[in-house]
Amino acid sequence: MKKMIFLATIALVLFSCKTTSVTNTKLDRPSEVAMKGNWVISSVTYSGSQYIKVNSFEIADSQCFEGSTWKFVSNNNKGNMALTKAGCSSFSSPITWFVNKDGQFVLKVLDAGIKAKKVREGYVLMVANQTESSFQLIDRIDVAGKMTDVVYQFQKAN
Repeated sequence: MKKMIFLATIALVLFSCKTTSVTNTKLDRPSEVAMKGNWVISSVTYSGSQYIKVNSFEIADSQCFEGSTWKFVSNNNKGNMALTKAGCSSFSSPITWFVNKDGQFVLKVLDAGIKAKKVREGYVLMVANQTESSFQLIDRIDVAGKMTDVVYQFQKAN
Protein backbone atom coordinates (compact mmCIF):
# COMPACT_ATOMS: atom_id res chain seq x y z
CA MET A 1 0.00 0.00 0.00
CA LYS A 2 2.85 2.40 0.85
CA LYS A 3 4.37 1.66 -2.54
CA MET A 4 1.11 2.61 -4.31
CA ILE A 5 0.83 5.89 -2.39
CA PHE A 6 4.47 6.67 -3.17
CA LEU A 7 3.98 6.00 -6.91
CA ALA A 8 0.78 8.05 -6.98
CA THR A 9 2.58 10.95 -5.28
CA ILE A 10 5.46 10.79 -7.76
CA ALA A 11 3.01 10.70 -10.69
CA LEU A 12 1.13 13.69 -9.28
CA VAL A 13 4.34 15.68 -8.91
CA LEU A 14 5.46 14.87 -12.46
CA PHE A 15 2.14 15.85 -14.01
CA SER A 16 1.76 19.02 -11.96
CA CYS A 17 5.17 20.32 -13.10
CA LYS A 18 3.93 20.93 -16.62
CA THR A 19 5.94 23.60 -18.46
CA THR A 20 4.25 26.47 -20.23
CA SER A 21 5.25 27.15 -23.79
CA VAL A 22 4.15 29.73 -26.35
CA THR A 23 3.06 26.83 -28.51
CA ASN A 24 0.87 25.31 -25.78
CA THR A 25 -1.31 28.37 -25.21
CA LYS A 26 -4.68 29.06 -26.78
CA LEU A 27 -4.90 31.00 -30.02
CA ASP A 28 -6.11 34.57 -30.35
CA ARG A 29 -8.41 34.00 -33.33
CA PRO A 30 -9.64 37.64 -33.61
CA SER A 31 -6.04 38.86 -33.95
CA GLU A 32 -5.28 36.16 -36.51
CA VAL A 33 -8.38 36.97 -38.58
CA ALA A 34 -7.41 40.68 -38.52
CA MET A 35 -4.01 39.73 -40.03
CA LYS A 36 -5.56 37.77 -42.87
CA GLY A 37 -4.48 39.02 -46.27
CA ASN A 38 -1.54 40.69 -47.98
CA TRP A 39 0.82 43.00 -46.09
CA VAL A 40 3.99 45.00 -46.73
CA ILE A 41 6.62 45.92 -44.15
CA SER A 42 6.82 49.72 -44.48
CA SER A 43 9.64 50.20 -41.97
CA VAL A 44 12.00 48.41 -39.62
CA THR A 45 13.18 50.55 -36.71
CA TYR A 46 15.33 50.07 -33.63
CA SER A 47 17.57 52.12 -31.40
CA GLY A 48 21.09 52.38 -32.79
CA SER A 49 20.10 51.36 -36.33
CA GLN A 50 22.60 53.82 -37.78
CA TYR A 51 25.45 51.99 -36.00
CA ILE A 52 24.50 48.33 -35.84
CA LYS A 53 23.12 45.81 -38.29
CA VAL A 54 20.47 43.27 -37.31
CA ASN A 55 20.18 39.97 -39.17
CA SER A 56 16.39 39.47 -39.09
CA PHE A 57 15.15 35.88 -38.85
CA GLU A 58 18.65 34.72 -39.83
CA ILE A 59 17.76 35.65 -43.42
CA ALA A 60 19.04 39.14 -44.20
CA ASP A 61 19.82 42.58 -42.81
CA SER A 62 16.71 44.05 -41.18
CA GLN A 63 16.65 46.96 -43.64
CA CYS A 64 16.22 44.43 -46.49
CA PHE A 65 12.82 43.58 -44.99
CA GLU A 66 11.47 47.05 -45.81
CA GLY A 67 9.13 46.60 -48.77
CA SER A 68 8.90 42.83 -48.24
CA THR A 69 5.53 41.26 -48.95
CA TRP A 70 3.76 38.90 -46.56
CA LYS A 71 0.61 36.85 -46.99
CA PHE A 72 -1.19 35.51 -43.92
CA VAL A 73 -3.94 32.90 -44.26
CA SER A 74 -5.80 32.76 -40.94
CA ASN A 75 -7.88 29.60 -41.42
CA ASN A 76 -4.81 27.33 -41.66
CA ASN A 77 -2.08 29.62 -40.24
CA LYS A 78 0.05 29.40 -43.35
CA GLY A 79 1.33 32.00 -45.75
CA ASN A 80 4.45 33.23 -47.46
CA MET A 81 6.92 36.08 -47.39
CA ALA A 82 9.21 37.57 -50.02
CA LEU A 83 12.11 40.03 -49.87
CA THR A 84 12.48 42.07 -53.04
CA LYS A 85 14.35 45.25 -52.02
CA ALA A 86 16.93 46.49 -54.52
CA GLY A 87 20.49 45.99 -53.31
CA CYS A 88 19.49 43.02 -51.15
CA SER A 89 19.41 39.32 -51.90
CA SER A 90 15.97 38.22 -52.96
CA PHE A 91 14.34 35.62 -50.75
CA SER A 92 10.97 33.88 -50.76
CA SER A 93 9.61 31.22 -48.46
CA PRO A 94 6.41 29.65 -47.20
CA ILE A 95 5.70 30.34 -43.53
CA THR A 96 3.50 29.03 -40.77
CA TRP A 97 2.35 31.34 -37.99
CA PHE A 98 -0.14 31.97 -35.20
CA VAL A 99 -0.95 34.48 -32.48
CA ASN A 100 -1.46 33.16 -28.95
CA LYS A 101 -3.63 34.66 -26.19
CA ASP A 102 -0.55 36.35 -24.70
CA GLY A 103 -0.19 38.52 -27.83
CA GLN A 104 2.81 36.56 -29.05
CA PHE A 105 3.25 36.03 -32.79
CA VAL A 106 4.93 32.67 -33.43
CA LEU A 107 6.60 32.33 -36.84
CA LYS A 108 8.34 29.48 -38.63
CA VAL A 109 10.11 30.10 -41.93
CA LEU A 110 9.87 26.88 -43.93
CA ASP A 111 12.17 25.45 -46.54
CA ALA A 112 10.50 24.28 -49.73
CA GLY A 113 9.01 20.82 -49.32
CA ILE A 114 9.54 20.62 -45.54
CA LYS A 115 6.49 20.39 -43.31
CA ALA A 116 6.15 22.80 -40.37
CA LYS A 117 6.18 19.97 -37.81
CA LYS A 118 9.69 19.03 -39.00
CA VAL A 119 11.00 22.58 -38.41
CA ARG A 120 12.12 22.86 -34.78
CA GLU A 121 13.18 26.50 -34.77
CA GLY A 122 11.01 29.56 -34.98
CA TYR A 123 10.62 33.10 -33.77
CA VAL A 124 8.41 34.67 -31.13
CA LEU A 125 7.54 38.34 -31.52
CA MET A 126 4.98 40.56 -29.82
CA VAL A 127 1.96 41.95 -31.68
CA ALA A 128 1.31 45.66 -31.05
CA ASN A 129 -0.86 48.51 -32.31
CA GLN A 130 -3.09 46.28 -34.43
CA THR A 131 -5.71 48.03 -36.61
CA GLU A 132 -7.56 47.07 -39.80
CA SER A 133 -4.79 48.55 -41.96
CA SER A 134 -1.61 48.12 -39.89
CA PHE A 135 0.11 46.31 -37.06
CA GLN A 136 3.57 45.94 -35.58
CA LEU A 137 5.65 42.90 -34.75
CA ILE A 138 8.26 43.58 -32.10
CA ASP A 139 11.36 41.43 -31.67
CA ARG A 140 13.54 41.76 -28.55
CA ILE A 141 17.27 41.44 -29.24
CA ASP A 142 20.37 41.75 -27.08
CA VAL A 143 22.72 44.54 -28.21
CA ALA A 144 25.86 44.68 -26.06
CA GLY A 145 23.97 43.41 -23.01
CA LYS A 146 21.01 45.78 -23.47
CA MET A 147 17.60 44.54 -24.66
CA THR A 148 16.45 46.46 -27.73
CA ASP A 149 13.12 46.37 -29.60
CA VAL A 150 13.19 45.82 -33.35
CA VAL A 151 9.84 47.08 -34.68
CA TYR A 152 8.49 45.72 -37.98
CA GLN A 153 5.70 48.03 -39.18
CA PHE A 154 3.18 46.22 -41.41
CA GLN A 155 0.74 48.04 -43.72
CA LYS A 156 -2.17 46.39 -45.52
CA ALA A 157 -1.42 45.93 -49.23
CA ASN A 158 -4.03 46.94 -51.79
